[in-house]
Order: sequence, then structure tokens, then C-alpha cells
Amino acid sequence: MIEQHLTILFENWAGEKLKNINILPASGSYRKYYRIYSESKSCLGVYNQDKKENEAFIAFTHHFLLYSLQVPHIYAKNIDESIYLVEDFGDETLFIILQKLRSEGFNQEEIISIYQKVIKELPKFQVLSSKDMDFNYCYPRPEFDKQSMLWDLNYFKYYFLKLAQIPFDEQNLEEDFHVFTDFLLETDCNYFLYRDFQSRNIMMHNDEPYFIDYQGGRKGALQYDIASLLYDAKADLSNETRVILLEYYLDELQKYITIDRQKFLAYYYGYVIIRILQAMGAYGFRGFYENKPVFLQSIPYAINNLKWILENIKLPIRIPTLLNVLSKLPEANRIKKIVNSQKLIITINSFSYKKQIPIDTSGNGGGFVFDCRALPNPGRLELFKTLTGKDQLVIDYLEQEASVKLFVDDVFNIINISIDNYIERGFCNLMINFGCTGGQHRSVYCAEKIAERIKQKYNLNCVLRHIEQD
Repeated sequence: MIEQHLTILFENWAGEKLKNINILPASGSYRKYYRIYSESKSCLGVYNQDKKENEAFIAFTHHFLLYSLQVPHIYAKNIDESIYLVEDFGDETLFIILQKLRSEGFNQEEIISIYQKVIKELPKFQVLSSKDMDFNYCYPRPEFDKQSMLWDLNYFKYYFLKLAQIPFDEQNLEEDFHVFTDFLLETDCNYFLYRDFQSRNIMMHNDEPYFIDYQGGRKGALQYDIASLLYDAKADLSNETRVILLEYYLDELQKYITIDRQKFLAYYYGYVIIRILQAMGAYGFRGFYENKPVFLQSIPYAINNLKWILENIKLPIRIPTLLNVLSKLPEANRIKKIVNSQKLIITINSFSYKKQIPIDTSGNGGGFVFDCRALPNPGRLELFKTLTGKDQLVIDYLEQEASVKLFVDDVFNIINISIDNYIERGFCNLMINFGCTGGQHRSVYCAEKIAERIKQKYNLNCVLRHIEQD
């Protein structure tokens, strides 16, 4: 039904017949995104059941475009059906660019240069656009006020601390929350606060940044958004880079308003802390409660950021219970397990028994060698001789055999015991080898399937090698 409504909306806007509509992978929100094409036009279709959030996004977008801010144009909308069409900036977020730079071997100047392009635009949102913005569209509240802050802190308390099984004195923690929020509200809170200004909400298109997902914006303090960007967990910027970029932001900000840098910094790290706690509440809700392991990957980065702040920054307020709870996070058993799981590297090989069984070069030794030669052999059939266990024809052939499914299931049950134990004990390496006659069909298929299952259950990235195919 959603796709039908989007098709009608698109064809009315484009004046052409729709050729293709593809749903995009789910993100951290409950919104659904579709990439839509006709003969000469394309866009993104958005479905969001939260009508007030839609109204906020559309109103903010129109307002930002008046100031020539780099946000997507809205092509068409059907508020009754909770859908709208927006400009498509592609798939490359700032986070993806950051990952590419790191994988290719980067220098710090490249990252700083890209981030400076992004930061240069931030004061335009915060200062310029706030002058005549209608904050009545803000949702769920017009300001990042005491109530909003307490929502975030309790989000952290119930969805992170409770679910991570970290003990705390609830009354004392609640009192510290009030002291903390009163302190944060002492600074000037009369600017537009983007709310989720982080690397996955910044698209890089033609080497320029474009901005999305600002529907949670409201009136608030300047410190929050730059804290969100620089302490974005998995972006994992170095502290040296953060200092350079924070100074650059303050230089850009002074082009629009007069600021007292010392006073700004007096509240800045408080906003860093509340932003990290809000994000950790989201990681707990999505990861622990909704059982989506990908969100748990960010927890070690967030804890490292908090650890640095606790060791280097002293806030001018007394919040002993909150600080004590934060200091205990790295020692919690459930957190340790997540941290240790990220240390574990699983190497999966396919090989031919005509040659040598792969040697574990990690120094750990052990691991598994599974003999696939008892399984039906596609290599005996002329149709499959030039194919491998990654080709769909071979996959279909093997998956119609009950013995293959039983073999893969049994292997997975066996290796689960070691993976769970290695994660618990903080081990770093495990090797799993699959051999067959030629190392082309059965062993390749089994290695691929086991890697998929490990990723699904543990969200671990496996080092996958098909030795005879290299």
C-alpha cells in the first residue's frame, strides 16, 4: 500500500511513468526510504507514520532553503498518507567517507578538511536560521529544556544502565540529573539546535556536505550540535582532531555572533556528556531491548569518550552519583562482553585437500578444520565445473541436499561454543577451515554460509579467504 501511494505521488510530480522503486536498508529510525526512478527523474520517497515529525521536517526544510542551506528540496507530499518525495543525494554519508579514508590509508589533514566543510555550515543553521524560525513546529517540544534533558537522561538510565545491569542509587542519581540539567541551562539556549548533527546525517555529494534528519530540531544551546559531531561514537576522531575542529567551529561562529570562548567551553563538556548519554540510551534500546547487535558496536567508543572526559575534565558542579556510575561502565560484565567481542577476529578459509591445510599465523593455534568431502560434489557435473560455491547455480544445487543443511547446522552449533567462550575470555583470534577435493565448490559454499551466520548472530566481521580462488 505504501508503494502504491508513493507511485501515484511520484507520477503526478514527475509527469512520467515510474520505472523502478526500491526500498533502502533500514536505519536507526522507523522511517522507510525508497529510491524511485522514471525515465528522466529520480528522488527518494519517505514514509513516516509520525505526522508531527513530518510537519516539522517539511517546515524546517522550507525555512532552511530560504537561507540557501544545503538541505534536500521537497518535491511533493501527501500528509494524509504520511509520505513525501525529497531530493536524492546518493548513498555516501560523511561516515562512509571516513571509513574509506581510513581503509585506504589517510592523513589527518584529509579528515580535518572534510569536517571543516561540514562545520562551516553549522552556524548557519544555528544562528542565521534561528532569527525568524517558527519554533512551534518543533517536536516533541519547542526547546531543549529541562524536561527534554531529563527525558534523555532517563532514557540512558532505563535503557542502558538497567539493561546493562549496572547498579545505582536511583534517588541520588535523580538528584544529580537535576543538578546537571540546571547547570546546562545556565548558558544561552536561544539558537536552533539540530539535535542529531552526526556523520550519518551528513551526505557528501559532489564533494560538498548536504544535511538531512533535522526533524528533531528545537531551540537550544550552541554547544550541543558541535559536541554531537565531534563525539560521534564510531567516527572515533582523535582528541587532537577534536581540539582543532572545535577551534575552527568557534572561529566560524564568531563570524555571526560575539562569543566568550572561555564561557562557551565552561559548558561545552557538559553538553558532550549529555549527548553521549542520550546516544548510549539509543544504543541500549536498539541493541539490548530490540536485539539489534549493530547498535552495540558503538558502545565501546562511547565509553572510551566518557573515560577521557572523566580523566581530563572537571565540571564545576557536584554530581557524585552520576560520575560514579559512569566510572563503573567499563567494568560491567555485559559491557566487557561487548568490548571483548570486538577484539575477536574470526578467519574462515576454504581450501583443497590436494594442498596444505591453512596454517594459523596469529600465534593462537587451534581452531577448526571441517572436511566437506562427504557432501554431494557439484564438481562432478559438467554444468558446474567452471563455477564456484559462490555462484547461485551451485548454491541451489547444494541447498536441495538435506545432508548439506545438516552439516552446516552442526558445524555452526560446534563453533558457537568456542565463539561464546572466546568472547567471554577476551581472546582475539579463531580460525575455521573448510576443505574439499578442489577447494572450489563445497568448501567455498560452507565457508560463505558460516560467515553469514556468524555475522547475523554476533555481528562480527570475518576474514574470509578462498585460497584456491585467490
